[in-house]
Amino acid sequence: MLLCIDVGNTHTVFGVYRGSRLHKDYRVASEIARTEDELGIVIVSLLRNDGIDPKRIMSVGISSVVPNLTDILKRMSAKYFNCEPMVVNPSLDLGIKIGYEDPLAVGSDRICNAVAGFEKFGGPLIIIDFGTATTFDVISADGVYLGGAIAPGLETAAQDLQRRAAKLPKIELKFPPNIIGKNTVTSMQSGIMFGAVESMEGVVRRIKDEIGESAKVIATGGYASILASASRIIDAVEPSLVLEGVRIIYDKNQKKKQK
Repeated sequence: MLLCIDVGNTHTVFGVYRGSRLHKDYRVASEIARTEDELGIVIVSLLRNDGIDPKRIMSVGISSVVPNLTDILKRMSAKYFNCEPMVVNPSLDLGIKIGYEDPLAVGSDRICNAVAGFEKFGGPLIIIDFGTATTFDVISADGVYLGGAIAPGLETAAQDLQRRAAKLPKIELKFPPNIIGKNTVTSMQSGIMFGAVESMEGVVRRIKDEIGESAKVIATGGYASILASASRIIDAVEPSLVLEGVRIIYDKNQKKKQK
């Protein structure tokens, strides 16, 4: 079995793969104060709770945008799964080309999204990841990662609004019944949620204009489903795209080693 790990700024997701199939996945908070033992105990306990013998985990692949946690997870992999993990980076065999000015500056989550998206859908492709940040990634028809855009995520925008405006409350991020809010909560929900949809659609429209051709639009991340429900431009929702990218990159590089 392969343990794929997606370390985001807010959450860390562990995915257990049997071959190419995601068997189980688990989500925990991304806390840099945790030690390798704490994380090891957490994942081993989760596996055992689902009847999975931790000894069946033979390999680990990591995508991380939190450098401190990357180092902790590398030590955790060695201690609890007796392996040196593969850490996603542009020097690996990705199956796509990185056309960014500085390939090392591309987040591994964006690389994984691009790899998995292109593997499943081909190109041209626009992938929108609704996380702590909302990222737009563009892949050409011939598999070149062209770059994209980065905007504040829904929770980031809501939290910033609450911090800067003393009378605004914490809200649940969902669509209100109407665009015209009748109280402070529904007014905030309207502005944040419908504003996110309009922003997303505007960026996608401009990307399509710039590349000069139509492209499939794929959504992923925690808020992908709810935002996709309010938009006609999203062709598919893929909730585990980063994990899938880690698996694909791991498989490609294992095959390369075996040649």
